[in-house]
Amino acid sequence: MTRIYVFKRYERFWHWSQAVLVILMLVTGFEIHGSYHSLGFERAVRLHTLSAWTLLALWAFTIFWQFTTGEWRQYIPTASKLVAMARYYMFGIFTGAPHPYHKTVQKKHNPLQRLAYLVLLALVSPVIWGSGLLYLFYAYWGRLGLDGWLSLEQVATVHTAGAFMMLVFVIAHVYLTTTGHTVFAHIKAMITGWDEVEDEIDHTGTAPAKPR
Repeated sequence: MTRIYVFKRYERFWHWSQAVLVILMLVTGFEIHGSYHSLGFERAVRLHTLSAWTLLALWAFTIFWQFTTGEWRQYIPTASKLVAMARYYMFGIFTGAPHPYHKTVQKKHNPLQRLAYLVLLALVSPVIWGSGLLYLFYAYWGRLGLDGWLSLEQVATVHTAGAFMMLVFVIAHVYLTTTGHTVFAHIKAMITGWDEVEDEIDHTGTAPAKPR
């Protein structure tokens, strides 16, 4: 195993802050939806709205950070080893097969992770934020001419569907954090920034010698 510094300080801050805000929005959102009662409707609405604006501000800073540091390249989708990763998660991980992807500082995310983040950014996020902002500014629909062809019930249904998609992503993401060489290896890496990765194996089945 080789120990490498994968996740920078801001990256870890962004990850955990986003996680807290997303979970808070799911909890308050489903209470607003009427799935259960805990905080009370008005308090849940205020907390949900505050969390949403905070997350938007966090995303704005993060997009700026991604492009100024070049980290946005980490999320460019690729088909290389995509099928191998799918087979690994479906079968290989349960039979002790070797991991088909070798993580590096320049390539932190495997092809399936990149694809998942693309779906999150291109599909789930527009559904949630588009419907959420329409819901929030319902009082201005008349001025914008939206009330003639759009109903609040339709927007609420789309927003709820987006929330369920985000919930599925969160559950899958949490599960995959347990698939490292130890159960908490990936979580530890996102806390400290340091991750342990397997040495690359050459065609003879041995790890290449490290420079002295």
